Amino acid sequence: MRLLHTSDWHLGRSFHRVSLLQAQRDFLGHLVETVRDHRVDAVLIAGDVYDRAVPPLSAVELFDEALHRLAELGVPAVLISGNHDSARRLGVGAGLMARAGIHLRTDPAGCGTPVLLPDEHGHVAVYGLPYLEPALVRQQLRAPRGGHRAVLEAAMDRVRADLAARPAGTRSVVLAHAFVTGGAPSDSERDITVGGVASVPAEVFDGVDYVALGHLHGCQTLSERVRYSGSPLAYSFSEARHRKSMWLIDLGPGGDLTADRVDCPVPRPLARLRGRLETLLTDPALDVHRDSFVEATLTDPARPAEPMARLAARFPHVVHLVFEPERAPEAGGQSYARRLRGRTDHQIAADFVAHVRGQGPDDAERAVLGEALDAVRTVEAAEEVAR
Repeated sequence: MRLLHTSDWHLGRSFHRVSLLQAQRDFLGHLVETVRDHRVDAVLIAGDVYDRAVPPLSAVELFDEALHRLAELGVPAVLISGNHDSARRLGVGAGLMARAGIHLRTDPAGCGTPVLLPDEHGHVAVYGLPYLEPALVRQQLRAPRGGHRAVLEAAMDRVRADLAARPAGTRSVVLAHAFVTGGAPSDSERDITVGGVASVPAEVFDGVDYVALGHLHGCQTLSERVRYSGSPLAYSFSEARHRKSMWLIDLGPGGDLTADRVDCPVPRPLARLRGRLETLLTDPALDVHRDSFVEATLTDPARPAEPMARLAARFPHVVHLVFEPERAPEAGGQSYARRLRGRTDHQIAADFVAHVRGQGPDDAERAVLGEALDAVRTVEAAEEVAR
């Protein structure tokens, strides 16, 4: 049986306020083409279909369109809810949609009830474990203690119990949305730490033929049978080096497995540039990034004038600006109070401007600071008299 493993679509998300709706539409078109061209038997979507619990209408319409296209191909899909999704909203109409081959698994109570996919070698039992928030599902799953590991172990106990009651040779697949130990995170995943612990060991999933993971945005292999597909698009500059893809999984009659990556379309590459502004504006080696989304980290000792506008003239898609000025180290070993001792309010204010901007105030700015400080003193004096 040939399975296509994807996750973390985050429909409705933008990239530094730039809409990604068309890029997400292009990806879903690519997914449908992959299903058709590679003769995929079922699609596995391991959570975070949407970027937030109440997605915008445009994202809902995009999701609806993708499901209709898969249903028209006659290819079943199994979806679970992720930590960004509203499980209740995503799961509306699950019973009716299952008749069209779209199987939504958003209720933790259904962890041990698989979708059975038949082929010439028997059945593949696909179990959907939606994101399990420990505080909300512990009692429902009868987990002996709190935490991600305990609730996932309780869910997998149900999976193994059901699988043990099925005919010998039944192959098994688990979809789960979790942070599994050994996975590499990025800046764009929402923190799911509980009690100081976010990750669970891969051994929790022992006993099944394939584990299709969602949550982490980098495509990665934790073991031959435990993999993250990653997000199809980059959602932060920390993903600049990611190769965005899906897993094409062939599951043989005895549970033997082969996996191949199918690359996703890249709407616009990411570039993280660092240096002084004039260097970024003039270095010919940076011409290759003209059409990239750009994050620029400026190292000028003093903050340049209008840096974003000047960068945008060369890099039209610059979306993020960071200042990390290269400065001589400040005098260490002195307390803040000692550094201020003997200095006037005017000098302290001027030092603060120099610290933030990289250079002190000019004459006009000093005059404004002086007027502000004088006004404060006048108000304080009036209040003192009033007392």
